[in-house]
Amino acid sequence: MSRSLKKGPFVDAKLLKKVADKRPAAAGVIKTWARRSQVAPEMVGFTFGIHNGKSHVEVIVSEEMVGHRLGEFAPTKKFLRHGGKMQKELEQKRQQAEIASAKAASAAPAKK
Repeated sequence: MSRSLKKGPFVDAKLLKKVADKRPAAAGVIKTWARRSQVAPEMVGFTFGIHNGKSHVEVIVSEEMVGHRLGEFAPTKKFLRHGGKMQKELEQKRQQAEIASAKAASAAPAKK
């Protein structure tokens, strides 16, 4: 459910204080743990270090990001791959193709 229009967007007060009266080029990376804060138009051009639970992910704010939450741009989980029988078969085919191309590449210079 979205936030009420009469309340307006939520932006952490400390975060707005860090952005106020600064230029994007001179500010450097602004570290924040406020993932729930929405991106305000004043933040465009700044680089934020958004905490993902382990480290700070550097994100440069652009105009398209206004209205979204900061946490959307710093994923908290690392996607490895889908598992299962089909995935293993695809990986084996890819590995065999790499081996065949490597053999072809090594055999080509020997004929010269």
